[in-house]
Amino acid sequence: MQEVPRENQQNLEATIRRSLELGINHIETARGYGSSEMQLGQILRTLPREEIIVQTKVSPEADPGEFRGKFERSLSYLKLDYVDLLGLHGINTLDLLHDSIRPGGCLDVARQFQREGKVRFIGFSTHAPTEVILQAIETNQFDYVNLHWYYIYQNNWQAIEAATRLDMGVFIISPSNKGGMLYEPPRRLVELCHPLSPLVFNDLFCLNHSQVHTLSIGAARPQDFDEHLQALDLLDRADEILPPIIERLEQAAIARLGETWYKTWHVGLPTPQETPGGLNIPVILWLRNLAIAYDMVEYAKMRYNLLGQASHWFPGARAEQVDRNALKACLVNSPHADKIPDLLQETHQLLVDQPMQRLSQQ
Repeated sequence: MQEVPRENQQNLEATIRRSLELGINHIETARGYGSSEMQLGQILRTLPREEIIVQTKVSPEADPGEFRGKFERSLSYLKLDYVDLLGLHGINTLDLLHDSIRPGGCLDVARQFQREGKVRFIGFSTHAPTEVILQAIETNQFDYVNLHWYYIYQNNWQAIEAATRLDMGVFIISPSNKGGMLYEPPRRLVELCHPLSPLVFNDLFCLNHSQVHTLSIGAARPQDFDEHLQALDLLDRADEILPPIIERLEQAAIARLGETWYKTWHVGLPTPQETPGGLNIPVILWLRNLAIAYDMVEYAKMRYNLLGQASHWFPGARAEQVDRNALKACLVNSPHADKIPDLLQETHQLLVDQPMQRLSQQ
């Protein structure tokens, strides 16, 4: 703690107190989030325990003993006797799912903590393809899931429906940041979302689906809650407010991308594992769409330059080398196979920057 600047700790504590004043009591962190657990532990121990919902997340390990040790360290840093929610952090691949749910694996360790009263509910967080998320949900071994789903990325709706059928909590990861850096939106997006701000639009879009229970908004200072709260006052009118904005966003995308591309760009695209050089073609083209349709260039750069740097959290490579002949076979099912190689090269030129790191790597 002596390495944490005093003003940083004061800001964290002021942010937590402001959240509680507003009725926001779900506080989420992770073992991988630097000093976060340690800093939170300084204030959580001073709060009425029954009034807060504390969640931490610990990555699954091939050696469940490592998982056990990491969670015990988390509990020590948080200065709590128990956490309300323990998430297996980053079930992003089938191997990690196996390490989690195999007999004697990390989930069994979490269940032991649960029996000891150190954990109330067990879930998982994921950046995985929808198919992997569905397999994890369908084990029926988890109480909740943290996943990505917001206006610009709706791929995981099938997973949310599966979680709903099994009465799981659905928590949305980073709708303000990963959902488009909406605290710094481009002018075009601001105009298209009017009369709402892009951030309020996205909050309302998510919360208007009753299957969604929690948005992890990532407040960095006490005043960051103010804009989000505007969405709550609009929930009763969401069915009136949202459709014209969504229609405007769709028509704006069609105007710049073309209707055929807008409706079919994703069809028949290969996974990075199926692509020479490991290119993540679906993500690269998705980011191109956002940059062109909505001027979301800075967001697209941030995500694009994570490719190749974030392991299974954001897999695949950038389009630094595009071999048209090598791509033919894997693009055979795409209606746009002839032009995708050129679009990949164009996207690289538009978005390439210094390689980025995930927050937990910084």
